[in-house]
Amino acid sequence: MKIIDISQEIFNCKVFPGDNSPKRNIVSSMEKGSMYNLTEFYMCAHNGTHIDAPFHFYKEGKTVDKIPLENFIGKCFVTFFTGDITEEDAKIIVEKAKSQDKDSAKRILIGGKAVVTLEAAKAFSKEELLLIGNESQTVGPEDAPAKVHLELLKNEVVLLEGIRLNGVEEGVYLLNALPINLGGSDGAPCRAVLISEN
Repeated sequence: MKIIDISQEIFNCKVFPGDNSPKRNIVSSMEKGSMYNLTEFYMCAHNGTHIDAPFHFYKEGKTVDKIPLENFIGKCFVTFFTGDITEEDAKIIVEKAKSQDKDSAKRILIGGKAVVTLEAAKAFSKEELLLIGNESQTVGPEDAPAKVHLELLKNEVVLLEGIRLNGVEEGVYLLNALPINLGGSDGAPCRAVLISEN
């Protein structure tokens, strides 16, 4: 069994343009004579590797703590793409996942400089995905991500953003991307890992 960390380290992570970066405050330090080390930190719920809950764009949408845990844990399909993902591209990705393992087609992770278009988001929504992940800090165009978010989140497709798939091969894996249980929140950071039996 091989465990692959696909999450970013928080204090050096990428942030969406305009968001504040995580900040660390050393409350107590053994190096400075304290009995123990103690750290506190401040961060946006959407820094680094994180999930978006429907509440991010929908007033009545599910918050992080209300999303079923099976959205975050289970078989997934990892693929790679560069450029805008069209409706036809989305269908091909899902069919490729189904051909390798039907269960993996419910959670799709896309590596590379890929942009989920609105047409692709609609195609993914029709497939009743539980989760879609990508390496960008946002699903959809960075300069106009709202429509893609609205389409996917209204269908309760969890967005796993800011993953890192360097060195990962295309194929089926077990995904564990449990978010921190931030009750009532629109998103949350997570430590996402892939598990391979090869």
